Formats: sequence, C-alpha cells, structure tokens
Amino acid sequence: ATCFVSIESLIAHTSGGGLDNDEDISMICLFDHEEVGSSSAHGAGSPIVSEAVRRISTALSEEKGTLNPDLYSACIRKSFLLSVDQAHAIHPNFPNKHEKNHAPKMNAGVVMKTNQNQRYTTNSVTGFIIREIVRKANITPVQEFVVRNDCPCGSTIGPILSTATGIRTVDAGMPQLSMHSCREVMGIVDL
Repeated sequence: ATCFVSIESLIAHTSGGGLDNDEDISMICLFDHEEVGSSSAHGAGSPIVSEAVRRISTALSEEKGTLNPDLYSACIRKSFLLSVDQAHAIHPNFPNKHEKNHAPKMNAGVVMKTNQNQRYTTNSVTGFIIREIVRKANITPVQEFVVRNDCPCGSTIGPILSTATGIRTVDAGMPQLSMHSCREVMGIVDL
C-alpha cells in the first residue's frame, strides 16, 4: 500500500506541473528484504541512498564530475526522508496494547510513529516539521503512535537510512490490523 501511494504521489507531482517551479529533487526508494533485516546488496542497509545523494550532488556541482563536499553536506542537511511503512491501528480485541492517547484508528489518516529507543526515527524536530506540513496543506491531522514502555516493538528502515545518510527522518505509515499476518486489514480511506 505504501509503495503504491508513494508512486501515485510522485506521478501526481510530476504530471500536475509540480516540477515547473520545483527547486528540490523528489525521489522514492522502494527496498527489498525489509522483513529480513534489510542487509543485502539492494536493501535499505546497502549504500544505495548515500550513493544516490552523492551522485546527485556531483551532478549539481559547478565543477561537473567533481563532488563538492560543501554541496554534498548542504544536500544532506536540506534533505528530509519519510520512512513510510504500515502502523499498528488500535485492535478492538486488544486496546490495552496501546497508550491511552496514542491509539491510531483505521480510515482516520496517516500515523506518525515515535519510540524513545530509536526503533522509529521520529523526534521532536522531524515530528514538528511533519505536523506543520500537514497543517499548512490543510489535510487530515497526523495520528500519533507511541509504543508502550513495557511492550517491545519492531523497527523500520528509518533508523537504518538515517544512520547511514545523516538525513533527518520521520517514520510514518497507514494504520492496519494484523500486521505481518496472511490477512492484513487496512482502511481504504487511508490510501
């Protein structure tokens, strides 16, 4: 679902005249092997994102074919990465698995995920940026998901990519029930 939405969004941006006044580079990375740790030659643990940013920086350099370290550093500092996967919606049979004020509902919008142990990369700064983007775009407010302290949680590719690149990152996703089961359920409105 998140791959579909990402591609549809990039197509809408490029075909709707979004590139005409765009001073930024919009990029989607769709990775393989996420469910087995992302450590492969073409998974999120590979150098592909760092290399892409380095190559783009080199292409934009005034001295063609030469990497300008200052330009590369500026590209990293100006970049923002959305690690978009799915998110756990509140399950009607297990509502006690969620923090009281952090229980995402299906068909109620995107979920921003936070974990103080850095299993998710959202922090106070990146979370604020996303909330402001959503507010200014006048779209459905972002739902918040914080893992209970006494419950372990999985992770996403967000920490892998932010560690490898230094790019500010937010973990977000669409709420669903029964994650990783053979019958995952999500709301169509969240697409």
